[in-house]
Amino acid sequence: MQKERVVIIGSGPAGLTAALYTARAQLAPVVIAGAQLGGQVAITHEIENYPGFPEGLSGPELVERMKDHAENFGAKFEYDLVESVDFSRGSPFIVKTLGGHYSADAVIVTIGADPRKLGVPGEEDYIGAGVSYCGTCDGFFFRGKDIVVVGGGDSALEEGIFLTRFANSVNIIHRRDELRAGVQLQERAFKNEKIRFTWNAVVEEIVGGAGGVTAVRLRDVISGEETVAPTEGVFIFIGHDPNNAVFGEQIALNENGYIITDQRYRTNVDGVFAAGEIQDEIWRQVATSVGQGTSAAMAAIQWLEAHEDSLQPLTAATA
Repeated sequence: MQKERVVIIGSGPAGLTAALYTARAQLAPVVIAGAQLGGQVAITHEIENYPGFPEGLSGPELVERMKDHAENFGAKFEYDLVESVDFSRGSPFIVKTLGGHYSADAVIVTIGADPRKLGVPGEEDYIGAGVSYCGTCDGFFFRGKDIVVVGGGDSALEEGIFLTRFANSVNIIHRRDELRAGVQLQERAFKNEKIRFTWNAVVEEIVGGAGGVTAVRLRDVISGEETVAPTEGVFIFIGHDPNNAVFGEQIALNENGYIITDQRYRTNVDGVFAAGEIQDEIWRQVATSVGQGTSAAMAAIQWLEAHEDSLQPLTAATA
């Protein structure tokens, strides 16, 4: 078993930032990167709203820069998956991965949340080429275009209204004949001249070519009739699933499955912190995740300093 001061579970913007701050504090953090270094950002075609990069940059480029920055100060990255954790006995905590075991004095959880997908043909093929799960991130690239939004809740309407700043038209596709969103949001959407609705319909396929998305194939849930609706973009807002399964009941979650933290990003487990989309179900932006990762790291550093007298020596042991 490998003994570490800090183990960071997840490698999105929050995790990469937490790695930088804890590394600069000479804690030599270990980042369990997961299946995709950088998380959702790594599959983002272009980022134009991250401060300091007015010319924009790709998601993979930003992830690589952040990783290099953290590594320069001593952060270590393990391209591995967490199988289980044991927070039940307090610090040191046990983190079990496919490749090994870690004993960590403090843990920062930045494992994120995944947008729910439609699971239809063409969806995976056109991610970054017309298919998006973030209007704030990608709306700018759809200036003057006709797009569709899939969903009927608050997020779908909020993002749909936001997208009218750029798009020529926004067609909101909903599987029912009434929306789940709040009344005020509905009123704003109904009054927006750029928004129209396709009711009682589900997307069966996202169609496209070399240049990206060109249409969606729809099925009427009542009649079963199928139609093809031309579009240059598909924005999907049917919810997110926080990646909380690995923690079982060892950490407090809210009713939607997100980790509950206080203002210092402390969880209900003393010595375990959380940042990014695993605890943020509202903003889901690179910049907000970076700020949260900073705060969680600083809180973890302070916690380790306060418990310095009780920490075990950093010596590698074999389980």
